[in-house]
Amino acid sequence: MSKIAGIDLGTTFSAISHLNNMGRPDIIANRDGERIMPSAVFFSPDGRILTGEEAIRSRYDDVGRSVRWIKKHMGDAEHKRTIDGKDYTPAELSSLILKKLHQDASPQVGEITDVVISIPANFGEVARKATMDAGKIAGLNVVGIVNEPTAAAFYYAITHEIQGHVLIFDLGGGTFDVSIANVAGQDIEIVASSGDSNLGGYNFDQKLTEFFAQKYKEETGGNLYSDDEEKAEIEDYAEKTKKSLSKKDSVSYKLKGDSGRVQGTITRSEYDSLISSDLARIEMLIETALDEAEDEASDIDKVLLVGGSSRIPAVQSLLKKMFKYEPSLIGNVDECVSLGAALYAGLRMLEDNPSQVDAGIAAGLSDVKVGDVCNHSYGTLCIAVDEVTQAEALTNVIIIPKNTAIPCEVNDTFYTRVDGQEKVNTRVTQGESADPDLIGDPIAEGFLELPQGLPPGSPVEIKYSYDKDQRMTCVFTEPASGKSKVFDLDLKSGESSERTIEGQKAKLADFTIE
Repeated sequence: MSKIAGIDLGTTFSAISHLNNMGRPDIIANRDGERIMPSAVFFSPDGRILTGEEAIRSRYDDVGRSVRWIKKHMGDAEHKRTIDGKDYTPAELSSLILKKLHQDASPQVGEITDVVISIPANFGEVARKATMDAGKIAGLNVVGIVNEPTAAAFYYAITHEIQGHVLIFDLGGGTFDVSIANVAGQDIEIVASSGDSNLGGYNFDQKLTEFFAQKYKEETGGNLYSDDEEKAEIEDYAEKTKKSLSKKDSVSYKLKGDSGRVQGTITRSEYDSLISSDLARIEMLIETALDEAEDEASDIDKVLLVGGSSRIPAVQSLLKKMFKYEPSLIGNVDECVSLGAALYAGLRMLEDNPSQVDAGIAAGLSDVKVGDVCNHSYGTLCIAVDEVTQAEALTNVIIIPKNTAIPCEVNDTFYTRVDGQEKVNTRVTQGESADPDLIGDPIAEGFLELPQGLPPGSPVEIKYSYDKDQRMTCVFTEPASGKSKVFDLDLKSGESSERTIEGQKAKLADFTIE
């Protein structure tokens, strides 16, 4: 039988879970007994790859060999880390974290063959593809990806029998997602999602780091840190202070810089002021999700907390103010995404290869249904003509609207503009605005060659398909000739082809991961 697992590849911490013989999800601790592992990597000069806590400690010696928060750059083709003269992409660096999780987990439960990796709901197509690439580079068979709030909702619905119209509030180390779902028994339907893939505990840590540096400057006139290694220590000190402020009304601090020592106290209210702009952003994104779901706050039966940063008292106070009741803190908010991803992995295997699923797992998941939505709008660019003025303007036309239930397929027809038009510029866009300047560059682009002699107004048919793994295929077809241009974003976007994946595996093969 196949061994399946769910992985939460987090900005600050990662975790791996499996399904036991009864179909219940369990966290698999690493060899040091840690149930969650810091998402950190350090390239030791002796050729070893250090991960987790050891990587964080080593960071103080040489930040240039250290990698943290790499998830914030997932899918960014321009972001590379150069270490010992070699360039590493975010997917390659993330694969080292995944490989470590798999390496420590398999001896405990048997060789894990198939995984589902969770991603922020707000991730774009390129970042989603890069995450799947990271799993492949790590040597894993990635059977699917799942949105983090969807995984959490799945876990709570199955294991804690959550019911009703619920809001999943997922504030992690580097990303924020809010999803609204209908949960009835083992039927989970996501209605709407919103979020920010660059908002989380990391931002709060940076605010505290700046606070400490400013306090030190005010009292001594000196600098708290003079290089990246010293700053790294202050960043980690800020993170620990943040966590203490979730438990205490005030925390004493001691700082040492180039002008001696400074000590003082920061209160929770001071900290709340530091992160007030982030809290305002969170509130706005919640309102966006409510609007897109056509809900009022009073329509939400329960608010479920997910992610370590959801423990922050100011965050919980914001939610209580908005919804008029306390949000629900159930179980371990650091683990529920990984546990839900394991359940989703079992469901995917049951759908795709039921003969390879243990009877206990099959029985536990046989009645489960999970429905998700597109987290972005997808469209194409065309020339639109104003009916009154006849003025022409390049316009983004949405084909699949945001929050469309998936899987889905949408067809539309566009028309050529001039006599004998030779080709059509085929562009796939991601974004809600009709203004091309507000949505950024197309996520895929090419040309459809047309047959000779077409009259103006000849049809070009477009079909966008979005599957359950949130991967999209876009087909532009000239129906008379049958000529078509196909964008399979599972293959075309992101960082790599299968040939490149093998090269990336070989590039990292000689490293010993610890």
